[in-house]
Order: sequence, then structure tokens, then C-alpha cells
Amino acid sequence: MGIEQGLISFLMMNMDIIYLLDLAGTAVFAISGVQVAGQMRMDPFGATVLAAVTAIGGGTIRDAILDVGPAFWVHDPVYLTVIILTSMLTILFANRNHRMPPILLPLADAAGLALFTVLGTQKALAYGAPGMTAVVMGVITGVAGGIIRDLLASRVPMVLQKDIYATASVLGGVVYTGALLIGITEGWAMLFAMTGVFVLRMAAVHWHLRLPMFVLKHHRE
Repeated sequence: MGIEQGLISFLMMNMDIIYLLDLAGTAVFAISGVQVAGQMRMDPFGATVLAAVTAIGGGTIRDAILDVGPAFWVHDPVYLTVIILTSMLTILFANRNHRMPPILLPLADAAGLALFTVLGTQKALAYGAPGMTAVVMGVITGVAGGIIRDLLASRVPMVLQKDIYATASVLGGVVYTGALLIGITEGWAMLFAMTGVFVLRMAAVHWHLRLPMFVLKHHRE
């Protein structure tokens, strides 16, 4: 059985689990969107908009590129419901406690990155995309929403800075596809990949790990 057929069989047998994971990723990315909105002193509507683009922006772009029809959330309002409820609860929690724990944003962001990277890669493979393309789709799913969020908040997107962020997403996609190629079962492949993304991202946050910067030297006549 090929990887594509194996993935389809796995998805059919574990549809409820995959769906719940997708909703969980939507919620944690929505939290990170509200967190950024709070830092920029936006109103609740602005916070909900940032939550929405962060949570479903990457998946929407992925589905458009893969040409799989309307984006996943168009015919399933549960995603929008999760975003709205998560935004309201996060805002209420922040108002009641005056401030959120500083670690909450990186934790939520890392968890969402790990989940969406693997789920995006998985969906691309299930639709017959080659491994390298699937990795790119996973990265788009994981980071594109955050890019849109940061642009709307007038910030330099995190993925374009020296922090290890997109690199962690690439690692997750490579680990996931590589694990499937060598015969590791789908569930373990997902676990290894998500753990790799989350651990690398949080290690980068904790120890301030950076990629080397590219700086052009001034040309001298």
C-alpha cells in the first residue's frame, strides 16, 4: 500500500481525532491572534479578526493552492464558532486578570505551529502531492496565518525575522514525510513531527536560538 492510500485509510479510520486536532489547532492559533491584538491595543472586533486570520489563514491558502474546492471552513461553521468563542474567552480572561502570562503566547503559537504543520502536510499527501510539495504546504498552513496577523498588526512577520520559526515548521514536515517513507505508522509519524516542531520552537524561545543573519557588506569603490 502506497503512502497516499495509507493516509486515506488512516484518515477514514481516525476522522474524528483528526478533526478534533484541527479544532484544537484553530483554538490555540486564535489565542495567539488575540494576544497580538492585546499588545496592539485593539478592540474586541479587531482581536477576533486577528484570531480568525491566524487560525484559518494558512489553511485557506493551502486549500486554494491544492485546488481542493472551497476552503475547509466555508462549509463547516464550527471553525468560525471555535474562533469566536476562543476570542471571547481569551479577552474575558485577560480583562479579569489584567494581563496574561507572558509564556502563553509562545506556548500557544508553538502548539498551533506543530499541529498545523503536520495536518497541512498530511492533507497535501492525501491529495497526492509529492513529499517536497507536501512539506511546503505544511509550512504554509503553519506560518501563513501568522504572517497575515503580523502584517495587519503592523509588525514585521515573525517568520521573516531571525527567530527559529519557519525552520521548525520545515523540520516537522520533513520528519513527518520521512517517517512515513521509512514505514513508521501514521500515528507515530504525527507524534514525532509535532514533538519536533514544538520542542525546537520552545527551545528557540527559551534559549534565544537564532539563525545567522544575512547582511550585505557595503561595496567599497
